[in-house]
This record gives sequence, structure tokens and C-alpha cells, in this order.
Amino acid sequence: MTGHHASKTITRRRALAVTGGTVAAGGLAVAGYQAASADETTGAAGTAASATSASGSTCMTLMTSVTEGPYYLDGALVRKDITEGKSGVPLTLRLTVVDATDGCTPVPGAAVEIWHCDAWGYYSGYTTASPGGSAPAESEDGSTADDATYLRGYQIANTNGVVKFETIFPGWYTPRTCHIHVKVHTGGEKEDGTYEGGKVNYTGQFYFDDEIAQEVFTLQPYSRHTGSYTTLDDDMVYDGGGAAGGLLTLKAVKKGNPARGYKGFLTLGIDPDAENTGAGSGNDGGGGGGEGGTPPTGEPPTDGPTQSDTSSGSSAGTDPAASASAS
Repeated sequence: MTGHHASKTITRRRALAVTGGTVAAGGLAVAGYQAASADETTGAAGTAASATSASGSTCMTLMTSVTEGPYYLDGALVRKDITEGKSGVPLTLRLTVVDATDGCTPVPGAAVEIWHCDAWGYYSGYTTASPGGSAPAESEDGSTADDATYLRGYQIANTNGVVKFETIFPGWYTPRTCHIHVKVHTGGEKEDGTYEGGKVNYTGQFYFDDEIAQEVFTLQPYSRHTGSYTTLDDDMVYDGGGAAGGLLTLKAVKKGNPARGYKGFLTLGIDPDAENTGAGSGNDGGGGGGEGGTPPTGEPPTDGPTQSDTSSGSSAGTDPAASASAS
């Protein structure tokens, strides 16, 4: 089932506890990040199992890597703050990269690359692609963001394998749930403000608790995008695996005031010998796609009718081939 943003009745998703296992195909394992300091204790979503740390004996499994989707662009900048003035609920991401094949030891120098849509569902580089439902044109947001680079960026892991991003809570587009795309690279280096060389060890996505996401979407500017929102249970990519499937652990900056923002945590356990670029298949469910991830086209909707969810709700964990067909 899908939830409408105007609804005040929000069903809390069943929390999923995930236990240890072996490294999954595609080379990545994920666990909720256990805060290293008192102000980073988990909260809000409450769906992640205890984190795997450098001292842990087991890394947790993740579904097979999924496609990068049609909205990927090469040449993202190495930077902590990727907002470029885009408005939305603040989101700080703290991600820890560990080697799942070597006792979950930190992977210093790993490059974590993320990209996601803005509050109305638009991606930089594809600002005329329809997000579904009814939304203002991307150009109406009034920001000074560069339409080719906003909400995209790299961070290089420190000696503890940690990267940190400052961004905004993503919006949504039909027929996908709220998500952030991610690639983990190793073996390259920073050059001319971006990251060059090496290889991609993993391509995947991060997800958000339904209750938190739908509460955020009642706020400005998100509320100007109306229509049918796809929940986690009905998403075509999320496999229902909780933290091991990419579900972020979220902590509200100020309890009871979602407009103040959230902190998100996740541990990424990579196999440094694995390679998965996520290219060559899938279309992100956005109406385009095909071989190579051709981007969707078309003008943004304005006053058109609400579009119903077209997601099949199939589980990526049940059918790895299906998980690679959309992102």
C-alpha cells in the first residue's frame, strides 16, 4: 500500500533485527552504526541492529548490489556539504567503511559517493524529468544551486574509516520510496576536486523509516509535491532487511521537531577485492532506463492528476535479478 502525504495516519513499520552472516554478492555488508560518542546514540528509526565495529567478529550481510539507476553522473565533487543552498530538512550522514573480509577493520582512504533527489524529487542533471504526482518546476525552488551538481558528492574515509556528509532529507518520486544512492570506491585518489581511478566495490542505496519520511513530507518545501508515496514494503528495490538492507539509523536533532533535522548512521562493510559499478541495467522506476541507465525525459508536472504507485512491491532480497532491475 502507498501512503498519501496529506494523511495524518501513519503506520509504523515493523522494526527488523538483523543478525550476522557472510559477505553477500556484490561485496558489501551493512549494519547500523554504533555511536562512538554519547551524542550519537541511535534513536528515532530504531530499526537497526547493533553495529559492527572494528572490534566486532562478524560483518552483516546485504542484498546483492543494485543498479546505479538513470540519474548517476561522473565527476561529483569531493566535499562535505552537498546542498548548494537547496532547501529541506537538514540531514547529517555519518558512514563508516570497514573491510568485511578482515575482521571489519576500518578502510581509510575509501571514497564514499552519494547522490539523491531534492525535496520535490528532482535530480541535478535531470531537472526536467518528472517526479510524478504534482510538483512545482525545479526552477521554482529559488535556490542558487548548480543544476548539474547539487546533492552529489564524495568524501574520503579517515583513519577510522569514517565519512560525514551534510545534506537534506531527500524527497520522493514515483514509484520509488525515499532513498539515497551510494557507491564505495577504493584505489583511486582525489584529483581536480573530484575522485579519479580505482574501482567501485559496491553500488547500493540507503533508506528511511516510513513514519519519519512521511512526517518530513508534511513540511515545507516537501508538502508542495503531492501524490502517492511508495512505502518501504512496496518499494521495488528495498529488500526488507533493515540495516542490512540499507535502512539508516536516524536520530532527531531535536525530539518532537522534525524540521530541525536528523543524523543518519550506517556501517558499510566492503570486500576490497569485489567490483560492482551498478551500470548497464535498470531504470530507477522513473519511466526511462534500459541498457546503460538512460535517464527519463519530460517536463515537470504542474496541476496534473495524482499518479498512482506503479511499483510491483517485489523483494530484492527474494529475487536478486529483480533488485538489479530498478533503483
